[in-house]
This record gives sequence, C-alpha cells and structure tokens, in this order.
Amino acid sequence: MNFQLKPLTLAQATTLKTDALVVLVPATLPKDNSALGTLVTQAVRAGELDLGKPGKLLTLWRVPGLVASRVVLVTLGEGQPKHWRLAVTAAAGAVKSAKPKDMAFVLPSADTAQVCALALAVADAHYVYTATKPSAEAARLKTVTLGVPDVKMAQNALAQAKARVAGVTLAREWGNRPANHATPEHLAKVAESLTRLGPIQCQVMGPREVKRLGMGSFEAVAQGSENALRFIVLRYQGAAKTVAPTVLVGKGITFDTGGISLKPGAGMDEMKFDMCGAASVLGTFRALADLRPAVNVVGLIPACENMPDGRALKPGDVVTSMSGQTIEVLNTDAEGRLILCDALTYAERFKPAAVIDIATLTGACVIALGSVRSGMFATQDDLAQALLTAGEQSLDLCWRMPLDDEYADGLKSNFADVANVGDRSAGAVTAAKFLQRFSGQFPWAHLDIAGTAWKSGGAKGATGRPVGLLLSYLLGQQSEPKLAKKSVSRRTQA
Repeated sequence: MNFQLKPLTLAQATTLKTDALVVLVPATLPKDNSALGTLVTQAVRAGELDLGKPGKLLTLWRVPGLVASRVVLVTLGEGQPKHWRLAVTAAAGAVKSAKPKDMAFVLPSADTAQVCALALAVADAHYVYTATKPSAEAARLKTVTLGVPDVKMAQNALAQAKARVAGVTLAREWGNRPANHATPEHLAKVAESLTRLGPIQCQVMGPREVKRLGMGSFEAVAQGSENALRFIVLRYQGAAKTVAPTVLVGKGITFDTGGISLKPGAGMDEMKFDMCGAASVLGTFRALADLRPAVNVVGLIPACENMPDGRALKPGDVVTSMSGQTIEVLNTDAEGRLILCDALTYAERFKPAAVIDIATLTGACVIALGSVRSGMFATQDDLAQALLTAGEQSLDLCWRMPLDDEYADGLKSNFADVANVGDRSAGAVTAAKFLQRFSGQFPWAHLDIAGTAWKSGGAKGATGRPVGLLLSYLLGQQSEPKLAKKSVSRRTQA
C-alpha cells in the first residue's frame, strides 16, 4: 500500500479522479463554495451528518459535478486521534466491498497523531493476506492519497505513519501465516532480512548454541518437535554505544499443541498465533529501520514449536533454566514462560535500561481484559507509566496489573525451585510472577497480549499489536534518562 501526499482543498478534490474520495468533516465546517464544499454543507443542513459524533457517514455514487466514482463524507467529532481512527475505519469499510485500487482523503489538518491514526486505520481495514492465498491479491488497495493543507508540514507525519504501517503489517503477516509457513527457521530468515533495511544486526543460534548457553528450559519445550528451535538476536543501534539498550523479548511459539497436556481440538488452528509476541518484535524492528530514532534496541526471540511426540516434555519433569533455577513442569501447555525465562536471563548481558517481554501468555488475561487492552505488569512505576502513555499515544492500549508477592505462593514446588503453574486463580498474574523471578537484574515489564494479538470468528487474523505501543515507547526514550534499576512499586494500578 503506497501512501502519498498531495495539496488538496475541497475545490481541488472536486476534479480528482479516484475510485473512492473520502472527505473528513470537522466539527466546524470551512467556508467553501465548490461543488464538494456545497455538498458537505447541504448534507449537514439536511441532517444526514451529525458533526458532534465521529464516524457518521454518507456514501454517494457518481455525484454530479464530481469526478470520483464514490464519495464518502464522514464526521470527525471532536477530532481526537481516536475519533480519526473511528471515522476512517467506517469510511474505509464502506467502500471495501467495491475493491478500490486507489483512495483519496481530504484532511482538514495533518498532525502526526492524526496522520498515523488515518494511515493505520486504512491499512487495517484494507489489509489482505496473500501469502498462501494469492487469489486475494486482486483485492489489494494500491494507493492512498492524503490531501493536506500543507504538504511540507505533513512530510514528517507521513514518514512516521508509513513506518508504523510497515511494522504493523509485517507483524500481521507473520502472525497470520500457517505454522508450516512460519517455522522457527522462517522467523530467523525474516529477521535476517531486516538487516538489509537499516542499522540492524542479526544473530541466529540453533540447538547446539542454545545448549552451550545452558538454556535447559527453552530446550525442553522444543524437544518434542521435528522443527529445530532458533534463538534470534536482533540489534538496532541509533544512539551512542554507551547508551543502555531497551531489550524486547518476544514469545515465538510457532505452533502450540499444548504438548503432552494437549489442547482441545476446537480452535487449535489459532495456535499459529502463539508467536505474535515474536512477530511484534520483528514488526518493531521493521519500523525502526525506517525511522532511525536515537535509541539502542535489542530484540530476543526464542522460537520453537510445542509438540507431543515421544521425546516431548512431560508433566512432572524438572528442567534447569539458564539462570540455574530448577522448574517443575506441572503443565506442558504453560510453555511460553519456559522459553521466555531463559531469554530474560540472556538479556542481562546487555546491561539494559529496561526489558519488555511480549507474549500471548494466558487465557486468564483474555477473561480479565478482553480484546481492548493488553495486560501490562511492571516492576517500576516510571516504566509502567511510560508504557501506559505510549499505549494512549498510539491507540494501542494496555492496563497495569498487580505483582504482589503473595501471588507467587501458588508456584511453590516440593521438587524444584518453582513450578511453572499455580491453580486457576489469577492465572495471568501468577504467570507474570513466574517470569519476574528471572528479571531481578533490570527494570522489567511484561505485556500479555493473548486478548489483543489476534481476532477470532469471521474477522479471524492477527492485529499487529502491540507494535504501535512498543514503537511509541521507544521513540519516547530518545530524550529520557536511563531508568533506575530499583523496583519502586508493584501494586499501583493505572
């Protein structure tokens, strides 16, 4: 999808040739006597558009005096970025069935938040998966023209919007691919391909290297699969080498059967989405390659399958993590934390300013927060607030969850230092408490994206979240001092 800028007033849009022309109507109408301006005014006076509410639209076909095939008038309400997203989503959806090859938008203003909201909404509404469905290529939207009052002033906003779209789209693409087209080896190759786009380095380790590192927990999850594990290390350097990096750790279970603790058959196909944490790290690095911010970032992706063959990990087995802690595996379907814990220990070598792990970790988080906000746990208030703010800025929301020490009581084991699961109560929190054991050397946050990484039903597919949140957080660190390593609070909830 190609986004381009063009100076475009309502009068100029009257003669624009495009498959779909969308006019974003602000709460205060501009004075314009052109055919298009008159159409907007008449629609409002006739009660066809409610200027006070975002997303109210009027769709017209072959309007006399206008060149565009279809015209959509849509209200922006108060004009906040979330209202832009709502309006653009409604307008893009209204013309999607016509399969337009190009669209144009007339924008009343064009700050960065507005342009990003618009671009992401269009990309989301018109995303087409084609990797294993090439026949869908014909439905792709090719070109999106943004008609703005001042092209020069909008160039930086468009550059950020395009980078965000590229990152989210890559995350969606790899989240959507079936497991036989997105093995650990495939993820390693797409990670390596990012080095051609910007100041990014990539190292890929296989089973031998992982064994030498002592990642016994990660190894154990992978041992039941014919597809070998990969441990992917990405590095982006946009600041001085002396600047401590932020480390992003993405869960990369490319398919999760549950292992010996086998999942129910219904809906198991959606377990290809269990690597969406890894996909979000790849997507974030894709955006970093375009934006080149003054930050240092490390991406760690432990990638493997969780399969139930004769060599597979069994309930009751005890494994030794890279940290030296032993883990009693009471349920092999709680495998994400077993691969993440070794990656968190590996992260210590980078002396990070902060570590953020991203994982489709627990169904309990879906029950708690649904699909609106990702669950966020953090050991430091400043880090938590920065993530909450980044979520609000990017419209990729999260919500802080508790980390009280008492939640770890259910993880006690008679046969190891810790069990990998507790009882059913507070499942998202106990999973986070497990990971916290391996994050004591740095400020740490955990994003449970089980409810936000993909959609089910007729709209089934990956969302690309939380690339937007992660990118906004990283961009916000360019002028921020390094976070202190002392844990301040674990109880505060936003």
